[in-house]
Amino acid sequence: MQTTTKDRYVSFKNIDCYENASMVLDAMCKLFESEPKSENEFWTRFMEMIPENYREVFSAREHKDTLYQVCSNLFYIYDLFEEYDFEEGITAMELCELECC
Repeated sequence: MQTTTKDRYVSFKNIDCYENASMVLDAMCKLFESEPKSENEFWTRFMEMIPENYREVFSAREHKDTLYQVCSNLFYIYDLFEEYDFEEGITAMELCELECC
């Protein structure tokens, strides 16, 4: 069995940053749906910068700005997930930060 080695610091080889960012965005959408008060004006404006079909866009390896938006707002996203004790989001954000941001 061959194991896949991830190499963030040299090449991002074998790391799917688009999938990692998609998991963060999926978690944000779930949180906004389950806790409507969590989506304030900041998050509304943030989500306006994300294409509605972000998974399709990411699968085509396009729209790098979306990955940038997730990474550049990671502290705010962490705060959001921690405020609502949303473990799925915290886990997704930790992975995205560790491997991609």
